Amino acid sequence: MQSELRPLGDFVTLASGNTPSKANADYWGGGTPWVSAKDMGDFWVEDAEDHLTPEGVAVASRLVPAGTVLLLVRGMTLHKRVPICKLAKAATFNQDVKAVQPKAGFSGRFLPYLLVGNHDRLHELVDSAGHGTGRLNTDALLSFPVFVPSRAQQDGIADIGEAFDDRLRLLRQTNATLESIAQALFKSWFIDFDPVRAKAEGREPEGMDAATAALFPADFVHSELGPVPRGWRVQPIGDLVDAVGGSTPDTKNEAFWEPAVHHWTSPKDLSGATAPVLLDTERRVSNAGLAKISSGLLPVGTLLMSSRAPIGYLSLSQVPVAINQGYIAMPPGGRLPPTYLYFWCQLNMGAIKGRANGSTFMEISKKAFRPIPALLPSPEVVNRFQEFAITVFSRVTANERQARALAEVRDALLPRLVSGKLQLQEVEVEGEGEGEVAQA
Repeated sequence: MQSELRPLGDFVTLASGNTPSKANADYWGGGTPWVSAKDMGDFWVEDAEDHLTPEGVAVASRLVPAGTVLLLVRGMTLHKRVPICKLAKAATFNQDVKAVQPKAGFSGRFLPYLLVGNHDRLHELVDSAGHGTGRLNTDALLSFPVFVPSRAQQDGIADIGEAFDDRLRLLRQTNATLESIAQALFKSWFIDFDPVRAKAEGREPEGMDAATAALFPADFVHSELGPVPRGWRVQPIGDLVDAVGGSTPDTKNEAFWEPAVHHWTSPKDLSGATAPVLLDTERRVSNAGLAKISSGLLPVGTLLMSSRAPIGYLSLSQVPVAINQGYIAMPPGGRLPPTYLYFWCQLNMGAIKGRANGSTFMEISKKAFRPIPALLPSPEVVNRFQEFAITVFSRVTANERQARALAEVRDALLPRLVSGKLQLQEVEVEGEGEGEVAQA
């Protein structure tokens, strides 16, 4: 591949974002995504946690179209990757993010793969900004030297990159669909009580076999939560599950962190997560570090809920894990299983956050969490839901593992293509299937 080494600024422009006043309620809660670091965990940014109203968009510095490439330039941890993302829909963004836009004559399709293909070199530009975070200086970014191939080669590399990312996006959209189906079933059974209402009205419950329908009662009784199915009880959530917290071993004591043996998580691991399962953690602790955490190593299947900064990240751990002080964790073994609790927390997050307090940032303590009233259905109904939920989360986990494997192949292949060490004709793009998208 014959290419000339030139500054990135010859091919792109950078657009800055900002944060409309948080104090002005008229700016927030609308329909336009406002992207920040916490939304940039995946290549595709499908949506954002925060949204702006038309009034908020009007004072935001930039609204960019779907397909725009975003680069996180401030606030990344020094030992993590530089997030390079692509918008699935038009969005605004904050001051820690730059929109990277192609100049005339340069392929917008190739742009994200040029950046991904130079990721390791980009990461070398990250400067320390204190508190373990880093930043990419704008001048250094624009002067960053890159090889840019011919337009035909740009399009060929983009074809390969998009083949990977289409597969990755499909896997993660499938996971989102699976989760929404499980949530809808949970809401129907345990929030709206659809099977019980049907039987109370003399109808057969819809969408279930006779054996499952027989598990539900046919009338309601009064409770502190309002009418609930007969035989189901209301109890404090702390009586139904084990809610535990964690801690952070002294980060200045290397003996607590090396050798890095056991997964240790903080809510930062869940920021921008692409699936509701935890497969890995940014940091690990040593045996000595683990001994400093009273809750110890929690088993696979533990539900993790961030309890501060922010409250409400949820994930089911697929590895044994120790936790820091930013979590309330609910391990298996309680009267309500973690898969049930995942959806219970989702649909009761308003009540959970309503019990939080704090001056610097809002936090819900274990003491405040445990008294929250929760409905305890019959064990037979819980077990039937658990059978379905386990199947869903098993598929979600398998899909996420496959997505991560594909992303690793993509990230290994693209630098070789972009640098010219690997020629396009040496890469075979496969069709749909369970194997890799491309082989070199």
